[in-house]
Parts: sequence; structure tokens; C-alpha cells
Amino acid sequence: MNAYVAILIALLALVIAFISIYNSLIAKRNQVKNIRASIDAALKNRYDLIPNLVSSVSRYAEHENELLTKVTELRSKAMNANESENLKINNELSSTLGGIKILSEAYPELKANENFIELQKSLNEIEAQLSAARRAYNSAVMIYNNALEMFPSNIVASWFKFSPKEFFQAPQNEQNTPDVKDLFKRD
Repeated sequence: MNAYVAILIALLALVIAFISIYNSLIAKRNQVKNIRASIDAALKNRYDLIPNLVSSVSRYAEHENELLTKVTELRSKAMNANESENLKINNELSSTLGGIKILSEAYPELKANENFIELQKSLNEIEAQLSAARRAYNSAVMIYNNALEMFPSNIVASWFKFSPKEFFQAPQNEQNTPDVKDLFKRD
């Protein structure tokens, strides 16, 4: 009789451990989704700001249409992209928006325009929010992916087909140290 009780207690402990691991994996996956949603909210703010920024810049820099067209195209692509494409397109959009900041240096009247200054401040705030959200996202993805790979949660994860998530990675041009001389070159 005592052997049966011991076996029953051991099985009950395994079931509780299994349920605990499963619930932990669900919580980690939901954390990744939640933080991804905060990135999406910041991106939506950025997308809403871009037409105003492009409109403001286009009045002063009419011959810079290539840059402005690229920003507009990337915005449209990013709004309609799936999750993995969205990360890549938004990396390119971040780089291209940096071009508008540099462009403002070439046009003193644009740099002094109050509307443009307010739009730049708003864009800087949104970019700071995106940066913080991306760091939080990468942290949540690391915790989740670790849980998928570590024993014993890896067994439960494989049974229920939990899949790893991609990290946010900065585009290559943002990983390199900028050459300050290039910023002062004008065509």
C-alpha cells in the first residue's frame, strides 16, 4: 500500500511540474507578444508622424524627392508586412529617417521651421520609445528562447511545438561606427 502511495505522489509531482513548466512557457510567450505589441504601437505613432514630416521637409527640399519617396514607400511596406519582414523594413526605415535629420543640416530654413522642429522632437521621442521597447523585446525573447532550449522545459516545449522567436537586430549600417567626415560632405 505504501508503494502505491509513493508512486501516486511521484506521479502527482510530475503532473504538477509539467503543468507548471507549460504555464511558464505560455507566460513567456505572451510576454514576448505583449512587448511586440508595444513596439507595434510605437511604430504606429511613427507611421502617423511620417506623412507630416515628409510634407514639412518637401516644402524646403524639393530636389530631395528620392529620400522622401523612399521614406513614404518604406512606411507603406512596413504597415502591410508580416512580423519578420516588419522588423527588417523598420530597420531600413530607421536608417532612412536618419537621412532626414542629416538633410535638415543642409537647409537652415528647414532647421529653423517651428513645425519641423516639433516633428523632429516627436520623432526623437518615438525613436527613444522604440529603442526601449526593442531592448525589452530582445530580453523577453532571450528568456523565452532559453526556456525552449533548457532542460526540462525543452521537453514540454517540443511536445507542444513552441517555436523560438527572432531577436531584433540593428541594420548593419547602424552597427558600424559612423564616419563623421561623411556627415559634412555635401554634393
